[in-house]
Amino acid sequence: MRRLRDPETGCPWDLKQDFSTIAPYTIEEAYEVADAIERGDLEELKGELGDLLFQVVFHARMAEEAGAFAFDDVVDAIVEKMKRRHPHVFGNARCDDEQALREAWEAEKQRERANKAQHSALDGVARTLPALVRGVKLQKRAAQVGFDWPDAGTCLPKVEEELAELREAMEQGDQKALAHEAGDLLLAVSNLVRLLGLDPEEVLRQANDRFECRFRIMERRLAEAGVDPGSLDLEAWEAAWQKAKAVVVEQGCE
Repeated sequence: MRRLRDPETGCPWDLKQDFSTIAPYTIEEAYEVADAIERGDLEELKGELGDLLFQVVFHARMAEEAGAFAFDDVVDAIVEKMKRRHPHVFGNARCDDEQALREAWEAEKQRERANKAQHSALDGVARTLPALVRGVKLQKRAAQVGFDWPDAGTCLPKVEEELAELREAMEQGDQKALAHEAGDLLLAVSNLVRLLGLDPEEVLRQANDRFECRFRIMERRLAEAGVDPGSLDLEAWEAAWQKAKAVVVEQGCE
């Protein structure tokens, strides 16, 4: 990395990068690691982990050039953090079950936020997280201090309320209100899913997979029947969609 960033003999592309230009690549590499894990491809995972590690090295080198910190400091920092958050392993504390572990973990994170002068329960939730992930994290943080619905059943009327407000905005044709109410509805639904004991990100990912599977089947069946998709009206699309759903169920990939 030092050679790539050398002002005299380095790579022109690497030399012109900074933290902000490299950040998107860092996020992309993390997703590619997750994709290799999901596919169960360990050989691919090895390569993707190397790509992700390279991103860490890249950022650390730029920080070293700025006189801020170096790669060794990054490693030392995470080692110290893990030791602080695992006193039952590296100290004398005892955690007899998983619930106690979670409580101790959160207590240590709260102490860390306090030391960083972070006073809100929501401090430290990164704005650059995917919106759905960030929304759930914000809701969980708020729940830790008691701002939460007792259960999914009591949250459901809130979803219905937000849906009604979205309908009203649609009737009024107010684009600003539409964006506002659509966002509120998405957040309320994600909160409901969380209270159901499900991971909103995971259930949406599964829904995406189902949609893709159904749509591809529908495309294939239309092509086999010699039907031009552009000729279909809403009713015909719905009929084709329902037939595709039936095929998906038969194939056991619902």
